[in-house]
Amino acid sequence: MKDTVKSKIVVTARILLGLVFVFSGFVKAVDPLGSTYKIQDYMEAMGLDFFAPIALVIGIGLAAFEFLLGVCLVLGTNLKSTSILTIIMMCFMTPLTLWIAIADPVSDCGCFGDALVISNWQTFWKNIVLFALAILVYKWKEYSPKLFSDRTEWLIAICAGTFSVLLSVYCYFNLPIIDFRPYKNGTDIIKSMEVPEGAEEDVYETILVYEKDGETKEFSLDNYPKDDSTWTFVDSKHKLIKKGFEPPIHDFSMEHPDDGDITEEVLNKEGYTFLMVCYRVEKALTNKRKEINDIYQYAQEHGYGFYCMTATGLETDEMKEFKTEMGYSAEGGYPIVNTDEITLKTIVRSNPGLVLIKDGVVVNKWSNKNMPKFNAPLEDSPMGKVQQPNEWSMVFKSVLAFFITIALVFAMDWIISKISGKKN
Repeated sequence: MKDTVKSKIVVTARILLGLVFVFSGFVKAVDPLGSTYKIQDYMEAMGLDFFAPIALVIGIGLAAFEFLLGVCLVLGTNLKSTSILTIIMMCFMTPLTLWIAIADPVSDCGCFGDALVISNWQTFWKNIVLFALAILVYKWKEYSPKLFSDRTEWLIAICAGTFSVLLSVYCYFNLPIIDFRPYKNGTDIIKSMEVPEGAEEDVYETILVYEKDGETKEFSLDNYPKDDSTWTFVDSKHKLIKKGFEPPIHDFSMEHPDDGDITEEVLNKEGYTFLMVCYRVEKALTNKRKEINDIYQYAQEHGYGFYCMTATGLETDEMKEFKTEMGYSAEGGYPIVNTDEITLKTIVRSNPGLVLIKDGVVVNKWSNKNMPKFNAPLEDSPMGKVQQPNEWSMVFKSVLAFFITIALVFAMDWIISKISGKKN
């Protein structure tokens, strides 16, 4: 095979491989808590719960490593070490995703965060393709043109890793700059929970377990021994054969200790309602308790709803301690309701986080770090209108800043090389 053909093939392979890694690393970096929750799911499934406290560090590090590899592959820098590290990573990820596909311990791998959800088997076959591309890049690395000096290549790698870490830290404290989840601003929660008429339903297969002479056997509804009295019925199981339509929001609920399920009441309420989300109060930060209590008083004064949503038991010691730390008044405190923990983690990536809804539509969300201050009535304030942040503008600015930095690094290295050459 001619060298020019090999060069075209390896350049195409490394750019495709690099773009996948850049995308994977970037979507993880903008949602570090989402990556943390997924890693914790993996650890729980594998019995490695003792690593849970460092899941956030692992998530940020994994995103930075993937983004760094992706940038180096796209630009063709440090190609020998980059391709070796990529192969090592795929040697770990490919068997892991095979186990996930077979055992199905988690619903999706989370390899592309919430930006692109693919099945566990699709993830495995995707990794097979990436593995093959990584081997090809390593085998034919000498046919890939070298565009930068060695010094510039290492500076590019450092810039890429630093950029990803800083992006993750920013999004951790200030919420993701792109919200890929079903509760983004402008979402009508009620409509997002609706199932269209005639929508495809889940298809299950019923498996019947019978016993005879100490031996158990599984049967379907078509061949079970209904007329054979020598078999004794033991159990029945239902296996999902085909997944039907599932609305974007399917697990939102609010369970009040006295009034029961108040979901429809809250979502159908006209006007504004504040939802303070604490997926676990024992893990919630309480440094903004004054701001939160001020928002509650503001809601009371203007006739707005205010609820604290949590998955922690309402009568537990953890809840009592939380109420004490928050300066909660039993006589005049805000209502606290129970909601599924995964749902709360999905609604807002902060503990606590604040969500403002109007007529069941998400108006805005704030992290604990950025708890807002309200003065004028929401009806007369820009804060009462749906806030649609220009997410892609922020992404463009972030990526532009990164590549401007890379360009400056390259220019500085070129100038240093020229000066050094003249001196020599």
